[in-house]
Amino acid sequence: MMLPLLLWALLLLLATVPGPGPRPAAGARGSCSHRCGDQDGLCSCHPTCSGLSSCCSDFRDFCLEVSPYSGSMMGGKDFVVQHLSWFNSTNGVICRFKESIQTLGHVDSFGRVHCVSPLLYETGRIPFTLSMDNGRSFPRSGTWLAVHPSKVSQTEKSELVNETHWQYHGTAGITGNLTVTWEPSALSAQSVTIELWGYEETGKPYSDKWAAKWSYLYPLATSIPNSGFFTFTPKPAPPNYQKWEVGALRIINSKYYAGEKDVQALWSSEHALAWHLGEDFQADPEAWARAQCLAWEELENQLPNFLPELPDCPCTLAQARADSGRFHTDYGCDIEHGSVCTYHPGAVHCVRSVQASPQYASGQQCCYTEAGTLLLTADSTGGSTPDRGHDWGAPPFRTPPRVPGLSHWLYDVVSFYHCCLWAPECSRYMRRRPSSDCRSYRPSRLASAFGDPHFVTFDGANFSFNGRGEYVLLEATLTNLRVQGRAQPRTTSEGPQDRGTGLVAVAVQEGNSDVVEVRLAGEGRVLQVLLNQEVLSFTEQSWMDLKGMFLSVAAQDSVSIMLSSGAGLEVSVQGPFLSVTVLLPEKFLTHTQGLLGTLNDDPTDDFTLRNGKVLPPKATSRELFRFGADWAVENASSLLTYDSWSLVNNFLYQSKHDYSFQPLFPEETVPDPRQATEAAELCGDNDFCIFDVMATGSLSVGNATRMAHQGHQHRVQSLQPVTSCGWLAPPRNGRKEGIRYLSGSTVSFRCDSGYSLFGSEASTCQADGTWSRPTPVCQPARSYTVLLSIIFGGLAVVALVALTYVLLRHRKRNVASWGSQP
Repeated sequence: MMLPLLLWALLLLLATVPGPGPRPAAGARGSCSHRCGDQDGLCSCHPTCSGLSSCCSDFRDFCLEVSPYSGSMMGGKDFVVQHLSWFNSTNGVICRFKESIQTLGHVDSFGRVHCVSPLLYETGRIPFTLSMDNGRSFPRSGTWLAVHPSKVSQTEKSELVNETHWQYHGTAGITGNLTVTWEPSALSAQSVTIELWGYEETGKPYSDKWAAKWSYLYPLATSIPNSGFFTFTPKPAPPNYQKWEVGALRIINSKYYAGEKDVQALWSSEHALAWHLGEDFQADPEAWARAQCLAWEELENQLPNFLPELPDCPCTLAQARADSGRFHTDYGCDIEHGSVCTYHPGAVHCVRSVQASPQYASGQQCCYTEAGTLLLTADSTGGSTPDRGHDWGAPPFRTPPRVPGLSHWLYDVVSFYHCCLWAPECSRYMRRRPSSDCRSYRPSRLASAFGDPHFVTFDGANFSFNGRGEYVLLEATLTNLRVQGRAQPRTTSEGPQDRGTGLVAVAVQEGNSDVVEVRLAGEGRVLQVLLNQEVLSFTEQSWMDLKGMFLSVAAQDSVSIMLSSGAGLEVSVQGPFLSVTVLLPEKFLTHTQGLLGTLNDDPTDDFTLRNGKVLPPKATSRELFRFGADWAVENASSLLTYDSWSLVNNFLYQSKHDYSFQPLFPEETVPDPRQATEAAELCGDNDFCIFDVMATGSLSVGNATRMAHQGHQHRVQSLQPVTSCGWLAPPRNGRKEGIRYLSGSTVSFRCDSGYSLFGSEASTCQADGTWSRPTPVCQPARSYTVLLSIIFGGLAVVALVALTYVLLRHRKRNVASWGSQP
């Protein structure tokens, strides 16, 4: 069987070796013209061809790499096509994005081809094609990464010096000059023009006519030196420009006419345009802002209620940080970066729901105190506020309220300025953006694989399976979620070692999403991420919006994958192997199979074979080895990449489970006394750690396994369900002490001066989710005063009458006595 396969591979190699002769015609099967991504034909134009030495000779001429590869979705970023030198005459360079948006490129004096990214209303990987004949043909193709404006480095945009001053200019006590700075070398220009652009969304909300639009408004300065510094004194804009309340500055080469689209530019951050508003704002900013707040409130009355479809917040900070498939750090309030929570005083950390809500593309936000308590707007203006427009946008983007960042600014941020920052009407805003409590929150379920490798299932069963091959870690028919892993022996400079294996690659796909693979690559075993079998670079961006998922890379040794269903994966380097953690929302109950078990709260059926047979919980290690082998990946369904002949020969053309590989089983370990002592000191009672020390002879491998297992246990503990009794109102004309509403928490009550408490002074959240006592009532103290006045007044009258009677009697006796004397 192997001989014909090897002969076929040899013929393929010979066929793909470039030889002498004329350059293949465009579109020919021996060329990559119009064929990027194809594997058919005489040679390959697929990303895997480089490692297989099967690329067409013109692969790099037509399948383009660009540098830089990313920029703001606002556009204006100049990038260079790599590996393509052009010294022939050309009628014009045109770069076409998404088959419809065209920008003009150019060829520089070194023969390098340049493109300029366009203004977009979306983030993510944007396909583009390149024409060198003024648009007659577009045989070359590549990908541009458009990112959220907040994720662009400071050198790639202009900076509003003291941005708060810009956004409060014209309000009480805020006047004077404004300054913008930029990096002069970022624009190849002697002189520049600084423009104001405004953003709006027109048409009836939630209709086909609802549209997003950036508009050039007017210049702030023209043909000024490219010094990197500009200061001006704001003046009210003409009335026809004052409808724009959100906008950004754009700096361009003065050779372009004002407002010219899709030219190299530096954009500022989007911001509230207080500084350009009219004289009515300048005259009485509070009254102006109040009117805007009331108008926004009226608009909210007409718009659909988006709150019911938002997920509930996690109850604790620990849950919020652990449930990483559904919630991610809000960079505006991040405990890892000093907890600068400008809009949420009292909070130390906020998270946002990763995915926008399905119908209205809205977003949830959850903020927490230093004690880990969920902070609610009903208790504090620093509480969590949901968003009509998710800050990160939502596929398919481009139209409201799905435009990243900008829809959120119009419907959630500038209205916050109107109601809370420029006018004392914050209660109106908080009524429309109330915090979610956590009564219906259910933590995600967790499973992990790490070390040699060891598995802890969603229901808590654990076992070791050190097979060599490619295996199904998880399949879930609910969303067609598939997670696969490749396991190999540890490799050192002397070659493959040990009778154990570990995960070296993990791939995931959900439905028709992109395929992401995380693997250890090269002799240095560095972490490498592949998107649809193409290696990704994270030199510019650590966050990527992909099809059906978000991808985040931290510290070059950890990757987080957040899927549209709310499922999440975290893959990290632990020693010589990968550690993978999978989080699934509760909706996946009864829908999973594979090595990570059957999620149904019953660990006794986690060792289920493909045919439905269930191994007993006390199955032997050899029975469990057969269980693992049964979940070998099938070639037709493999998600993993084979971009080297070693991978092709060892995995693609071989059985997905290597039956010839003889692992070390736990009952076979016979440690020498010194090794046993060292393992006991390092591992304690951690059997996974002890086994890996015995299997590999390496304390560092055992320690990596111990740390991965402890990390799993810590996250399991963080994701334990807790009971919430929900928000408890303070009494009217009173107050409460305590903002924690979880089981065992107590809230106490006090009345304002002049009022008295009727009811219990405290209430405790009980294990069944109810409060032990209702909120008491504070009644005016004058009712007691009147009653006491009546009582004491009556007593005084009685006493006075009695005293009068006594005095009269005494006087009468005295008169009688005088009358009887001589």
